Amino acid sequence: MRTPRRRRRALLVAATAIAVGAVAAGCGGGDGRGGPIVIDGSSTVAPLSEAAAEQFQDRNSGARVTVGTSGTGGGFAKFCRGETDIADASRAITPEEIEACAAAGIGFEQITVAYDGLSVAVNLENDWAQCLTLEQLNAIWAPGSDVSSWNQVDPSFPDEKLVLFGPGTDSGTFDFFTRAVNGEAGAQRTDYDNVGEDDNAAVTGVNGSLGGMAYFGLSFIRENTDKVRALEIDDGSGCTGPSAETVQAGEYTPLARPLFVYSADTALARPDVEALLRFYVEQNDAISSQALVIPLSQEQRDTAIEQIDALAGGATE
Repeated sequence: MRTPRRRRRALLVAATAIAVGAVAAGCGGGDGRGGPIVIDGSSTVAPLSEAAAEQFQDRNSGARVTVGTSGTGGGFAKFCRGETDIADASRAITPEEIEACAAAGIGFEQITVAYDGLSVAVNLENDWAQCLTLEQLNAIWAPGSDVSSWNQVDPSFPDEKLVLFGPGTDSGTFDFFTRAVNGEAGAQRTDYDNVGEDDNAAVTGVNGSLGGMAYFGLSFIRENTDKVRALEIDDGSGCTGPSAETVQAGEYTPLARPLFVYSADTALARPDVEALLRFYVEQNDAISSQALVIPLSQEQRDTAIEQIDALAGGATE
């Protein structure tokens, strides 16, 4: 058991300066391992980590950060094998993944770094569907569903073939959507076009199919408003579209979610890893803006810094 230790926020500048100095000097780190900071995991969180890595490296000569996208599940598998320093995740770690990390002696902290909403996207020429209920989404995506035409969703819709695109089963987006819409993580029909971790392929698919539908993070809608359109969702309290405002206000339910990074306590023995984690939080507005996700509130930032302090303290004691 590690003993968490909280440091004063007044010491953050000094701690970051020390870390940056170590990075610039090319120091390895407390665990003796040099090389880049290795991040892998969610394709939804990847743009945030890529923005953080880019800005961090711009400000810290000698810093090196690599970001992979093997999906939330794939990222946790690597993280719990000790292959990465940070795991990007668009869902919380599962009990099975916690067990795998524990077996490898890896302690960690879940740190919320931004918020996102899942968008249900349709073709720009789709002029019949503006809002779907959760029941309609469930009818489309539920395991064993035989809904294959839009008029099976609503008799007022045209007899247009429904063409579905979705992420792979390692994706946190897949887990989150299936839990929210179908009531169980991983429970979904299998006869859809599986695009794996390539959300851009889902955008391309829907853009090229009049009856197309896909689901992915809000950031991909915001990047592709000239290619696809987001539906409003009615959870029983009225139709609401995905936006920064509706997600922050808790109005876009149940398809809004926090985005996480997980850092190993051993990785935080490296000053460059600790500095990068603090950078996610301290530069959250700029990083979130670049990644097109929703930033943390000040209260949420304070909580994240306390978590980093506790994990960093445990790694050095």
